[in-house]
Amino acid sequence: MVTVVLMHSPFLGPSSMRPLADELASDGVAVLLVDLQMTVNEAPVHQRLIGAFADALDDSGVAGPLVLVGHSGAGPLLPAFADALELDVAGLVFLDSDLPTPGRAWRETVDPALVRQVKASVRDGRLPRWDRWFPEDPLRLVPAGLREEMRDEAPEVPWEFLKEQRPVVEWSGACGYVLLSSAYEEAAAQAEALGWPVERVESHHLAAATSPSTVAAALKAVVSRL
Repeated sequence: MVTVVLMHSPFLGPSSMRPLADELASDGVAVLLVDLQMTVNEAPVHQRLIGAFADALDDSGVAGPLVLVGHSGAGPLLPAFADALELDVAGLVFLDSDLPTPGRAWRETVDPALVRQVKASVRDGRLPRWDRWFPEDPLRLVPAGLREEMRDEAPEVPWEFLKEQRPVVEWSGACGYVLLSSAYEEAAAQAEALGWPVERVESHHLAAATSPSTVAAALKAVVSRL
């Protein structure tokens, strides 16, 4: 049996993925939710994230094979996460995220208008919490108790993180994609063009927190086809 390893977005905390982890576990799936919160406070963020991930897997005592699942900003780092492990990684699943862009920074891969908008909000070298990036609070869709936990966990990430080049790591193994929101339709289409298994959930970016049973079903369908 593979173990599904869930990674939350660097701009959120593990509570954003805990309902999905609980749903998978209740379905008999071996699952590990990794907490990467404390690694995004200082640059170089990528290096700290990857090192903390490898340490967390070592400390967990989990055995391979593994399927690594990265939500949002964790998705493009999946090949680097896999490369940092000595365990057998059977596949990578991108959960409503961009695909890897080795050697390119976030600010090189998005609309320049968004870069300007985000940069204008930087104070003392740090970004505001992710939920403050948008005119309308994205956490409004999350039930109240969990919403406040997610808000409390959301870090103020260094602006340097969005300027850091993503790790140059090649991955030739199996990949899959689960789409949650229309914002990542292009990435899902790229995944289909590459011949990856793709599942679409008509929901929103935080559906792992609000519709865990639906997302778990889609994720299991992709994992079964890796």
